[in-house]
Amino acid sequence: MTLRICVFIEPHRGADHDDQLRFAQRAEACGFEGFFRADHYQTMGADPGLPGPTDAWLTLAALARETSRIRLGTLVTPVTFRLPGPLALMVAQVDRMSGGRVELGLGAGWYEREHISYGIPFPAASERFDRLEEQLSVITGLWRTPVGETFSHRGNHYRLLDAPALPKPVQVPGPPIIVGGRGPKRTPELAARYADEFNMPFKSVTETARAYRRVTEASARTGRADTGRPPLVLSAGVVVAIGRTPADARRRAAPLHTESALPPEDPLIGSPSQLVDRLGEFATIGASRIHLRLTDFTDLDHLELIAGEVLPQLGT
Repeated sequence: MTLRICVFIEPHRGADHDDQLRFAQRAEACGFEGFFRADHYQTMGADPGLPGPTDAWLTLAALARETSRIRLGTLVTPVTFRLPGPLALMVAQVDRMSGGRVELGLGAGWYEREHISYGIPFPAASERFDRLEEQLSVITGLWRTPVGETFSHRGNHYRLLDAPALPKPVQVPGPPIIVGGRGPKRTPELAARYADEFNMPFKSVTETARAYRRVTEASARTGRADTGRPPLVLSAGVVVAIGRTPADARRRAAPLHTESALPPEDPLIGSPSQLVDRLGEFATIGASRIHLRLTDFTDLDHLELIAGEVLPQLGT
């Protein structure tokens, strides 16, 4: 079994930049492939998440200069937060700052409360997905425009005229794009057409297998293979709380029982061997990459436990 393992954190729960830097640097030292973070501006429960939110791309830019190997990205950036032209520029710049280690997870957005709080428009779901499709087209178009040429786009929501399409990212044709989610129709289609990776977040192996079938079928319908693009990387998000003892695992799992606006999840609470078994089940259905969601940013021992007792059994 060979799986590539990344860590995923949610700083809106309460983490400043130093917390994230410490965690990312330790994850890099422990041998994890990537450090990914959520892109939210507000907590989803009663806890205010002090000292408050941090902007995802500002944070990743800083981390790009303080790390050397680990890949960096978002799971996922909502299209409601940023316009596609400036976002393409921003991600390309951070890719250059990191030496080509950035990945862009992009989604339609779903948490209305944070939009209300900060005055961000939150259109209906159908419009958000229309915007997602346009943003994917604009961002990939800007990155792939040859130097010296310009890029234009006339859509229902975004219009660009003779954009210089600079700066160029280090990665060619651009940083990997991740599209994911539980949606049964548009999400698989958009992933098949635009993404490099499809991610199913924090659901059971059975539900994840169904999502993989949908996106595989969408890839066939859209003729992805005919374009010469490689098959989608299939990844899964797994909520993790493991320990050397059952008491350690229960302690780490305590925050998972707090009431939240998050959809129902399927966490793995238990021992390192149980986590290895669960990841093996994901590998069996086609996953080649796993994003482990860890809740406590100060619990570096959790990282080290996974690195010491889980990663060596995954071929990483």
